[in-house]
Amino acid sequence: MDRLPPLNAIKAFEVAARAGSFTLAASELGVSSAAVSQQIRNLENWFGKQLFVRTGNRIALTDAGHAIYPQTARALGDIAAIGQRMLEGGLRTRLVVSVPFSLAELWLAPRLALLLDAFPHMAIDVRAEDDPVDLMRQNVDLRISYGDYHYPGLRMVRLVHDDVLPVCAPEFWHRHGKGDAALTDLHESLFIHTNWGPNYASHPSWADWFAASGSNRWPDPSQGRRVGLSSLAVASARLGLGIALGQRVMAQADLDAGRLIALSSVSVRLGHPYCAFMPPAKADRADVAALLGLLVKTAPAT
Repeated sequence: MDRLPPLNAIKAFEVAARAGSFTLAASELGVSSAAVSQQIRNLENWFGKQLFVRTGNRIALTDAGHAIYPQTARALGDIAAIGQRMLEGGLRTRLVVSVPFSLAELWLAPRLALLLDAFPHMAIDVRAEDDPVDLMRQNVDLRISYGDYHYPGLRMVRLVHDDVLPVCAPEFWHRHGKGDAALTDLHESLFIHTNWGPNYASHPSWADWFAASGSNRWPDPSQGRRVGLSSLAVASARLGLGIALGQRVMAQADLDAGRLIALSSVSVRLGHPYCAFMPPAKADRADVAALLGLLVKTAPAT
Protein backbone atom coordinates (compact mmCIF):
# COMPACT_ATOMS: atom_id res chain seq x y z
CA MET A 1 0.00 0.00 0.00
CA ASP A 2 1.22 3.48 -0.81
CA ARG A 3 2.37 5.50 2.19
CA LEU A 4 -0.44 7.85 3.30
CA PRO A 5 -0.08 11.24 5.02
CA PRO A 6 -1.44 11.43 8.61
CA LEU A 7 -5.22 11.89 8.42
CA ASN A 8 -5.47 14.10 11.52
CA ALA A 9 -2.84 16.41 10.08
CA ILE A 10 -4.68 16.52 6.74
CA LYS A 11 -7.89 17.48 8.55
CA ALA A 12 -6.12 20.18 10.55
CA PHE A 13 -4.60 21.55 7.33
CA GLU A 14 -7.95 21.61 5.49
CA VAL A 15 -9.74 23.42 8.33
CA ALA A 16 -6.91 25.93 8.84
CA ALA A 17 -6.71 26.66 5.10
CA ARG A 18 -10.49 27.15 4.89
CA ALA A 19 -10.72 29.23 8.09
CA GLY A 20 -7.54 31.24 7.45
CA SER A 21 -6.54 30.95 11.10
CA PHE A 22 -5.08 28.35 13.44
CA THR A 23 -7.25 29.77 16.23
CA LEU A 24 -10.48 29.37 14.25
CA ALA A 25 -9.37 25.91 13.14
CA ALA A 26 -8.71 24.94 16.75
CA SER A 27 -12.19 26.13 17.75
CA GLU A 28 -13.82 24.09 14.97
CA LEU A 29 -11.81 20.97 15.77
CA GLY A 30 -12.20 21.29 19.55
CA VAL A 31 -8.46 21.34 20.25
CA SER A 32 -5.86 23.97 21.15
CA SER A 33 -4.14 26.27 18.66
CA ALA A 34 -0.85 24.67 19.63
CA ALA A 35 -2.24 21.25 18.67
CA VAL A 36 -3.29 22.53 15.25
CA SER A 37 0.11 24.14 14.74
CA GLN A 38 1.82 20.85 15.66
CA GLN A 39 -0.35 18.88 13.22
CA ILE A 40 0.54 21.35 10.45
CA ARG A 41 4.26 20.99 11.26
CA ASN A 42 3.87 17.20 11.12
CA LEU A 43 2.29 17.47 7.67
CA GLU A 44 4.93 19.91 6.46
CA ASN A 45 7.62 17.49 7.63
CA TRP A 46 5.82 14.62 5.89
CA PHE A 47 5.65 16.51 2.56
CA GLY A 48 8.99 18.25 3.00
CA LYS A 49 7.24 21.50 2.02
CA GLN A 50 6.15 24.62 3.87
CA LEU A 51 2.35 24.86 3.56
CA PHE A 52 1.66 28.17 5.34
CA VAL A 53 3.40 31.50 5.69
CA ARG A 54 3.00 32.61 9.30
CA THR A 55 2.98 36.34 10.14
CA GLY A 56 2.10 36.91 13.77
CA ASN A 57 -1.41 35.51 14.24
CA ARG A 58 -2.11 35.48 10.50
CA ILE A 59 -1.49 32.63 8.07
CA ALA A 60 -1.55 32.36 4.29
CA LEU A 61 -1.14 29.35 2.03
CA THR A 62 2.15 28.97 0.22
CA ASP A 63 2.29 27.81 -3.37
CA ALA A 64 2.69 24.23 -2.11
CA GLY A 65 -0.32 24.72 0.19
CA HIS A 66 -2.46 25.99 -2.67
CA ALA A 67 -1.38 23.00 -4.75
CA ILE A 68 -2.61 20.36 -2.29
CA TYR A 69 -5.63 22.12 -0.75
CA PRO A 70 -8.23 21.21 -3.44
CA GLN A 71 -7.23 17.55 -3.32
CA THR A 72 -7.35 17.39 0.48
CA ALA A 73 -10.78 19.06 0.57
CA ARG A 74 -12.04 16.63 -2.08
CA ALA A 75 -10.61 13.59 -0.29
CA LEU A 76 -12.18 14.57 3.04
CA GLY A 77 -15.48 15.16 1.26
CA ASP A 78 -15.32 11.68 -0.23
CA ILE A 79 -14.60 10.16 3.20
CA ALA A 80 -17.51 12.07 4.75
CA ALA A 81 -19.83 10.92 1.96
CA ILE A 82 -18.78 7.27 2.46
CA GLY A 83 -19.39 7.56 6.18
CA GLN A 84 -22.81 9.09 5.67
CA ARG A 85 -23.83 6.34 3.25
CA MET A 86 -22.73 3.69 5.73
CA LEU A 87 -24.63 5.34 8.58
CA GLU A 88 -27.78 5.75 6.50
CA GLY A 89 -27.66 2.15 5.34
CA GLY A 90 -30.67 1.48 3.17
CA LEU A 91 -32.13 4.98 3.48
CA ARG A 92 -32.55 6.88 0.23
CA THR A 93 -30.17 9.74 -0.48
CA ARG A 94 -31.29 13.13 0.78
CA LEU A 95 -30.46 16.35 -1.04
CA VAL A 96 -28.99 18.64 1.62
CA VAL A 97 -29.12 22.33 0.66
CA SER A 98 -27.65 25.13 2.79
CA VAL A 99 -28.78 28.71 2.18
CA PRO A 100 -28.54 32.15 3.85
CA PHE A 101 -31.60 33.03 5.93
CA SER A 102 -32.78 35.80 3.59
CA LEU A 103 -32.85 33.58 0.50
CA ALA A 104 -34.60 30.59 2.05
CA GLU A 105 -38.28 31.56 1.78
CA LEU A 106 -38.59 34.09 -1.02
CA TRP A 107 -35.99 32.74 -3.45
CA LEU A 108 -35.06 29.11 -2.77
CA ALA A 109 -38.44 27.68 -1.68
CA PRO A 110 -40.27 28.51 -4.98
CA ARG A 111 -37.45 26.85 -6.92
CA LEU A 112 -37.58 23.75 -4.75
CA ALA A 113 -41.30 23.58 -5.51
CA LEU A 114 -40.44 23.47 -9.22
CA LEU A 115 -37.84 20.77 -8.55
CA LEU A 116 -40.37 18.66 -6.65
CA ASP A 117 -42.86 19.00 -9.49
CA ALA A 118 -40.32 17.17 -11.65
CA PHE A 119 -39.09 14.81 -8.91
CA PRO A 120 -42.03 14.43 -6.47
CA HIS A 121 -40.38 11.74 -4.32
CA MET A 122 -37.05 13.52 -3.84
CA ALA A 123 -36.00 13.84 -0.19
CA ILE A 124 -34.71 17.35 0.57
CA ASP A 125 -33.17 18.86 3.70
CA VAL A 126 -33.03 22.70 3.66
CA ARG A 127 -30.80 24.40 6.22
CA ALA A 128 -30.85 28.17 6.72
CA GLU A 129 -27.52 29.32 8.17
CA ASP A 130 -24.82 31.96 7.87
CA ASP A 131 -21.41 31.57 6.27
CA PRO A 132 -19.07 29.87 6.70
CA VAL A 133 -20.50 26.34 6.68
CA ASP A 134 -18.40 23.18 6.90
CA LEU A 135 -19.92 21.38 3.91
CA MET A 136 -17.94 18.19 4.46
CA ARG A 137 -18.56 17.77 8.18
CA GLN A 138 -22.25 18.71 7.90
CA ASN A 139 -22.77 16.59 4.76
CA VAL A 140 -24.06 19.54 2.72
CA ASP A 141 -24.52 18.81 -0.99
CA LEU A 142 -24.98 22.38 -2.21
CA ARG A 143 -24.40 25.70 -0.45
CA ILE A 144 -25.77 29.00 -1.78
CA SER A 145 -23.61 31.85 -0.55
CA TYR A 146 -23.31 35.62 -0.88
CA GLY A 147 -19.90 36.15 -2.43
CA ASP A 148 -17.50 33.90 -4.32
CA TYR A 149 -14.74 33.76 -1.71
CA HIS A 150 -15.96 31.62 1.21
CA TYR A 151 -15.18 28.12 -0.06
CA PRO A 152 -11.88 27.75 -1.94
CA GLY A 153 -11.31 24.29 -3.32
CA LEU A 154 -15.00 23.59 -3.92
CA ARG A 155 -16.77 23.70 -7.26
CA MET A 156 -18.41 27.12 -7.70
CA VAL A 157 -21.17 28.27 -10.07
CA ARG A 158 -22.19 31.92 -10.15
CA LEU A 159 -25.99 32.29 -9.95
CA VAL A 160 -26.99 35.96 -9.95
CA HIS A 161 -25.56 39.39 -9.14
CA ASP A 162 -28.59 40.99 -7.52
CA ASP A 163 -29.58 44.63 -7.20
CA VAL A 164 -31.89 46.65 -4.94
CA LEU A 165 -34.64 49.12 -5.83
CA PRO A 166 -37.34 51.00 -3.89
CA VAL A 167 -40.57 49.01 -3.50
CA CYS A 168 -43.78 49.37 -1.52
CA ALA A 169 -47.36 48.16 -1.45
CA PRO A 170 -49.74 49.92 -3.91
CA GLU A 171 -52.04 50.95 -1.04
CA PHE A 172 -49.12 52.50 0.83
CA TRP A 173 -48.14 54.55 -2.21
CA HIS A 174 -51.74 55.63 -2.70
CA ARG A 175 -51.74 57.05 0.84
CA HIS A 176 -48.28 58.63 0.88
CA GLY A 177 -47.21 59.25 -2.74
CA LYS A 178 -46.94 62.81 -3.98
CA GLY A 179 -45.94 62.49 -7.62
CA ASP A 180 -42.53 61.98 -9.22
CA ALA A 181 -40.57 63.71 -6.45
CA ALA A 182 -42.24 61.77 -3.64
CA LEU A 183 -39.22 59.73 -2.53
CA THR A 184 -37.18 62.84 -1.82
CA ASP A 185 -40.08 64.40 0.12
CA LEU A 186 -41.22 61.44 2.25
CA HIS A 187 -40.86 61.57 6.01
CA GLU A 188 -37.88 59.71 7.48
CA SER A 189 -40.14 57.34 9.39
CA LEU A 190 -41.56 55.80 6.18
CA PHE A 191 -38.28 54.25 5.00
CA ILE A 192 -37.47 50.62 5.83
CA HIS A 193 -33.75 50.05 6.49
CA THR A 194 -32.05 46.66 6.41
CA ASN A 195 -29.40 46.01 9.04
CA TRP A 196 -27.10 43.53 7.28
CA GLY A 197 -25.13 42.77 10.45
CA PRO A 198 -21.47 43.18 11.41
CA ASN A 199 -20.09 40.75 8.80
CA TYR A 200 -21.22 42.68 5.71
CA ALA A 201 -20.09 46.04 4.40
CA SER A 202 -20.94 45.80 0.69
CA HIS A 203 -24.75 46.01 0.75
CA PRO A 204 -26.15 49.29 -0.59
CA SER A 205 -28.06 51.61 1.73
CA TRP A 206 -30.74 54.22 1.11
CA ALA A 207 -27.96 56.83 0.98
CA ASP A 208 -26.33 54.83 -1.84
CA TRP A 209 -29.62 54.62 -3.72
CA PHE A 210 -30.33 58.35 -3.45
CA ALA A 211 -26.79 59.10 -4.61
CA ALA A 212 -27.33 56.84 -7.65
CA SER A 213 -30.58 58.66 -8.41
CA GLY A 214 -28.87 62.05 -8.31
CA SER A 215 -30.01 63.18 -4.87
CA ASN A 216 -27.98 63.98 -1.78
CA ARG A 217 -30.68 62.85 0.63
CA TRP A 218 -29.47 60.60 3.45
CA PRO A 219 -32.41 59.02 5.32
CA ASP A 220 -31.62 58.50 9.00
CA PRO A 221 -31.99 54.79 9.95
CA SER A 222 -32.71 55.76 13.55
CA GLN A 223 -35.86 57.59 12.40
CA GLY A 224 -37.19 54.82 10.16
CA ARG A 225 -38.22 51.17 10.40
CA ARG A 226 -35.31 48.74 10.72
CA VAL A 227 -35.23 44.99 10.04
CA GLY A 228 -32.49 42.37 10.28
CA LEU A 229 -33.09 40.44 7.04
CA SER A 230 -33.43 41.56 3.44
CA SER A 231 -36.35 39.14 3.01
CA LEU A 232 -38.07 40.75 6.02
CA ALA A 233 -37.63 44.17 4.39
CA VAL A 234 -39.54 42.91 1.33
CA ALA A 235 -42.24 41.30 3.49
CA SER A 236 -42.60 44.51 5.52
CA ALA A 237 -43.07 46.55 2.35
CA ARG A 238 -45.66 44.06 1.09
CA LEU A 239 -47.59 44.49 4.35
CA GLY A 240 -47.67 48.27 3.92
CA LEU A 241 -45.18 49.12 6.66
CA GLY A 242 -43.08 51.44 4.50
CA ILE A 243 -40.80 51.67 1.47
CA ALA A 244 -38.03 49.09 1.34
CA LEU A 245 -34.85 48.99 -0.65
CA GLY A 246 -35.74 45.48 -1.77
CA GLN A 247 -33.53 42.91 -3.42
CA ARG A 248 -34.92 42.16 -6.85
CA VAL A 249 -34.61 38.36 -6.58
CA MET A 250 -36.74 38.42 -3.43
CA ALA A 251 -39.26 41.03 -4.56
CA GLN A 252 -39.81 39.86 -8.17
CA ALA A 253 -42.74 37.51 -7.47
CA ASP A 254 -44.57 40.24 -5.52
CA LEU A 255 -43.81 42.76 -8.25
CA ASP A 256 -45.17 40.42 -10.93
CA ALA A 257 -48.32 39.77 -8.88
CA GLY A 258 -48.93 43.45 -8.14
CA ARG A 259 -48.48 43.05 -4.39
CA LEU A 260 -45.50 45.42 -4.65
CA ILE A 261 -44.72 48.26 -7.03
CA ALA A 262 -41.31 49.61 -8.01
CA LEU A 263 -41.08 53.35 -7.39
CA SER A 264 -38.10 53.94 -9.69
CA SER A 265 -36.14 52.31 -12.47
CA VAL A 266 -32.92 53.26 -10.65
CA SER A 267 -31.30 50.33 -8.88
CA VAL A 268 -27.99 49.69 -7.11
CA ARG A 269 -26.03 46.48 -7.47
CA LEU A 270 -24.97 44.43 -4.46
CA GLY A 271 -21.27 44.20 -3.76
CA HIS A 272 -20.99 40.49 -4.59
CA PRO A 273 -22.90 37.83 -6.56
CA TYR A 274 -24.75 34.86 -5.12
CA CYS A 275 -22.93 31.61 -5.91
CA ALA A 276 -23.51 27.89 -5.48
CA PHE A 277 -20.76 25.73 -3.96
CA MET A 278 -20.52 21.95 -4.03
CA PRO A 279 -17.98 19.41 -2.81
CA PRO A 280 -16.34 18.01 -5.96
CA ALA A 281 -17.39 14.47 -5.04
CA LYS A 282 -21.07 15.50 -5.06
CA ALA A 283 -21.19 18.00 -7.92
CA ASP A 284 -22.16 15.42 -10.56
CA ARG A 285 -24.76 13.60 -8.47
CA ALA A 286 -28.09 13.57 -10.32
CA ASP A 287 -30.15 15.42 -7.69
CA VAL A 288 -27.44 18.03 -7.10
CA ALA A 289 -27.08 18.59 -10.86
CA ALA A 290 -30.87 18.87 -11.23
CA LEU A 291 -31.14 21.57 -8.54
CA LEU A 292 -28.11 23.46 -9.85
CA GLY A 293 -29.52 23.41 -13.39
CA LEU A 294 -32.83 24.79 -12.11
CA LEU A 295 -31.11 27.54 -10.11
CA VAL A 296 -29.09 28.60 -13.13
CA LYS A 297 -32.09 28.42 -15.48
CA THR A 298 -34.34 30.52 -13.24
CA ALA A 299 -31.72 33.09 -12.21
CA PRO A 300 -32.82 36.53 -13.43
CA ALA A 301 -30.61 38.34 -15.90
CA THR A 302 -28.84 41.22 -14.17
